[in-house]
Parts: sequence; C-alpha cells; structure tokens
Amino acid sequence: MSTEEITRPAPASTPAWPWTALGVLAVLLLGAATRWLEKGVPSWFEGSGLAKAIEFPVYAIALGLLGNAVLTVTGLRERLAGGFRTEFFIKTGLVLLGASINLKLIVTAAGPAVVQGIVLISTVFLFTWWLGGRLGLDDKLRALLSAAVSICGVSAAIAAAGAVQARREQLAYSASLVIAFALPSIFLLPALASLLHLSPEVAGAWIGGNIDTTAAVTAAGAIVGEDALAIATIVKITQNALIGVVVVALTAWFAFRVERRPGASRPGVGELWRRFPKFVLGFVAASGIATWYLTTVSAGEGKAVIGVANDLRTWFLILAFVSIGLEFRVSALREAGWRPVAVFGAATVVNVVVALGLATALFGAR
Repeated sequence: MSTEEITRPAPASTPAWPWTALGVLAVLLLGAATRWLEKGVPSWFEGSGLAKAIEFPVYAIALGLLGNAVLTVTGLRERLAGGFRTEFFIKTGLVLLGASINLKLIVTAAGPAVVQGIVLISTVFLFTWWLGGRLGLDDKLRALLSAAVSICGVSAAIAAAGAVQARREQLAYSASLVIAFALPSIFLLPALASLLHLSPEVAGAWIGGNIDTTAAVTAAGAIVGEDALAIATIVKITQNALIGVVVVALTAWFAFRVERRPGASRPGVGELWRRFPKFVLGFVAASGIATWYLTTVSAGEGKAVIGVANDLRTWFLILAFVSIGLEFRVSALREAGWRPVAVFGAATVVNVVVALGLATALFGAR
C-alpha cells in the first residue's frame, strides 16, 4: 500500500510540467463528466428519489477509478500523477464551504440545534473512536470514520484527513461508507418518522442530526414536509459549523498523544501550528465574511452570490474526488477488510438512537 499522506508534497519523481499539465487536463475532463452526470441523471430518471439523492462524490470517485484503470493499463498513470492535485482541490473546496455557513442564523435561530449538535457529535465521535480502537483500526482511519459519522459525512472526513495526515486511500474508503449508509437513510428515516408519529420539528431534527450528507438530508426532509426540511437544514448547518472545533481537537490529540514518541518533550505551540490545517482558518474567515455580507445586501442578491460560491465549492470538491479515484490503490480495500464497515454501521445505529432522544427532548415541545 502507498504510504503517501494527504498533506504530503508530491514525491521527487514528479513528472515534468507537460505531463503534469496533461494530468490536470485529465482531472478537469473527468470533473466535467461528473458535473454532467450530476445534473443529467435526475432529469433522465425524473421522479426517482434515489437518482436525485445521489451526490457528486459517487460519480466523481467512480469516474476517477475508471480513469485510474485506463491510465494504469496504458502505463500513463504515474506520468500524469503530478496533475492529481488532491490536496489543493480539497482545501479550496472546504474554504468555500465556509461561505454557506451563516453564523448569525446559528447564533440567533438555532439554540436547540447547537445543543443537539454538541451533545450528538461528542457522543457519537467518542463511541466510534472507542469501538474503532477495540477492533484495532488504524488511528487515522478511526479519526476519519469518527468525524464522518458524527458531524457531516464527506466534508468532515476531508477536514479530519488534513488534521491527522491520513492517506488518500483512507479518505476514499471513508467517503464510500458515508455514501453507502446515507442513501438508504433517505427513505428509511422518513418512513420511521411516520411510523413513530413524530412531529415535523422532531422528524426534521432527527433527520438533520443523522444523515451525513447535505443533499441526502434535503431529500429526506422534503419527503416529510417543508417544516421538517427547515429544521433539518438548520441542524445540519449547525453540525457543519462545528467541523473547525473537531479539527483543532484532532490536531492537538495526534500531536500530544498518538504520534508523540516515548520520552519526547511535549509539543509546543509552534508544533501545533505546524500540524494545524491552515485551510480551516480560511473556512472560518469565509463563514464570517459571508455572514457579514448577507447583512449588507438584499436576500435575493445574497442568495445569488452565495450560490456562486457554492457552485465553485462543488467544482473543487468534484476535482478532489476525481483525483482521489485516480490515485486510489485497490490494496487499501483488502487491508481495511470488514472492521471499518462494522464500526461505521454500529456508530450509525448509536447516532440514530441518540439523535432521536435529543430531537424529542429539544424540539418536541416546539
């Protein structure tokens, strides 16, 4: 298995710039194909909830893996690898994600959502970390799975990968689990909400706190109704905003405990700063700027500008997942085995149960 880490610079054997340029071109072409599928599939299968719920990481990783196979067979993959700029695409996409996090909305309108987010993330993260340790998972994979299942899926896994310097194969594996578990939840949670006779507010909070991708949350909330969708959106946005807090905690934990050599002195502030993924500051800055900007313009104008930022974010994350697919090593799946699936599945069950209790307690009297 490759030991290349997600934040590690390209090796010294990086191809000359013409090959790098061709690698970037390959990523862009596959990214354009991903966007075409993302927009086309829902219209081709109109009326299919599943088609509408499938998000771009599915297409991007699939096309990246297909490109990986073709380039490997033709002997071109290693030559073009210098153009697979996974780190740059991921960090830029996450900075742009901050523009969609309205801090004012969270502070003024989502008190119960903040409480639910903090308690739920803490509980599910710690359970997943504990179970991953019991089953002997690598600490970096434990961090990715814990962040993904407890916060907001793919975006949280990406941020955690930067904090702990995880391998790209581990990130791709985590993202695949998020998608595999999120899709059935779109239909199962609304059905269970109806069976349990949950109010729209409780159902929305339950859905927003459980499903790990924003598009899947939107799809499930819409099935229940507009009131449920509104609450689900606020809960999911609140959890998204807590990514930065978890990244800081992971950076410190890995520096002080996981990767500290026996007998070595405690890392200082400089070491923590060196390890800290700087793009998180961009994420926070983008959120603050967007929040301020929305107070200075009309709702329509603000929505249009944020929409452009969101579209750019999607593009960069598409390119990131295409690159992950192009760099993926099949040996990573064989090494991971069944244990990550068991950990993620068990954590999902805990998430479902705890989130239902919190949603009922915090939103039941509204």
